[in-house]
Amino acid sequence: MRPPLRRRTILIQARGLNLEMSTSNQSQISFEDGPEPSIEPGQPRTTGILPSQEISNLIARGHISASRAIEPEHIQPASLDLRLGDMAHRVRASFLPGPNTTVESKIKDLRMARVDLTAAPVFEKDCVYIIPLQEEVNLPENISGKANPKSTTGRLDIFTRLITDYGTEFDSVPPGYKGKLYAEVVSRTFTVAIRAGMRLSQLRFVQGTPRSGDRMIKDLDHEEPLVYMDESSPGKAQLQRGLRITVNLEAAESGEIIAYKAKRYAPVIDLEKIGHYPTEEFWEVRHQHANKNLILEPGDFYILASRERVRVPPDFAAEMVPFDPADGEFRIHYAGFFDPGFGYGSSEIKGTRAVLEVRAHEVPFLMEHGQLVGRLNYMHLLSRPEKIYGTNIGSSYQHQALTLSKQFRREPKA
Repeated sequence: MRPPLRRRTILIQARGLNLEMSTSNQSQISFEDGPEPSIEPGQPRTTGILPSQEISNLIARGHISASRAIEPEHIQPASLDLRLGDMAHRVRASFLPGPNTTVESKIKDLRMARVDLTAAPVFEKDCVYIIPLQEEVNLPENISGKANPKSTTGRLDIFTRLITDYGTEFDSVPPGYKGKLYAEVVSRTFTVAIRAGMRLSQLRFVQGTPRSGDRMIKDLDHEEPLVYMDESSPGKAQLQRGLRITVNLEAAESGEIIAYKAKRYAPVIDLEKIGHYPTEEFWEVRHQHANKNLILEPGDFYILASRERVRVPPDFAAEMVPFDPADGEFRIHYAGFFDPGFGYGSSEIKGTRAVLEVRAHEVPFLMEHGQLVGRLNYMHLLSRPEKIYGTNIGSSYQHQALTLSKQFRREPKA
């Protein structure tokens, strides 16, 4: 039996309110500011995130299998899309199975109903569903996994986490794990129609414990700018345990939308319908305030964008690190993974804004233009992926500004 992985518990105190939340300390990435170990020219890296071709090799060797064939489009530049199985289980509460229990055993204790996903059922808001995924893994002892929601999932405020048998952390697959994978799905804002085979989350595979740190990011920024403030002007990379990301609440032109706030009582969203829904039925728009600020209302869900246009070179991936509650009374960015080539392409793109999914906590919070909202850590891949984000692979958000999920119509600019 594997020893339990540790969790980090953060206690947030604000105006007499105590909020305890558990966050994983098993990022599979070691953040250190020392120099990277040198690698001889021509020698392959021994630690890093597996690129697309290595994920294909894991599939070919039987380390990843599925009840239905894994198609090439399911393999992203540095991750694998995970597909929902045919049956969901409505349960009374979220859970982690713990070091002595399987997910199926917990489902039996907590199940309220079975839901057939082949019939396109509706998931009501704030209900917890556990869904066995089509993919299973039998990982080598030196390879672990880290999951996160896909961008579209986060922009719809669908809270999705990966669970494994005997797991003590969400979204983490320990080295050498053999078994089934499960998704916990909770739609926080919208009522949604979900079907078997949909891809709500993705799984990265990590060999060893690759290092990240401000010195590495600084050296990378020196080689080629990681930040642009507009389409032609590189910005200075501000580093503090990662690349600092700030929020944009300033309009570049009259009438520009600087934020979206989700409506509480909106129609059902069918996730299969692309470019289908009118924005005004689901979102309230926010324009620049005279003071360039925005009050986040407790419990409401917002879509905002970063000031910075960020770039991820093809040999790297990036991750929005867990939010530090000392930075403000809100949660930021469910979908925290940035693929190789994001805002970069084949080096011709001068950065892409990070779209931020934001939910306020228990009290109203005043957010200011240029306020720190997150940090990006950059991580080496084992080698350059054969697929690059936005380069002929159908990436939806490569040239995004403030962009809603792909289910909504893209209104042409006036």
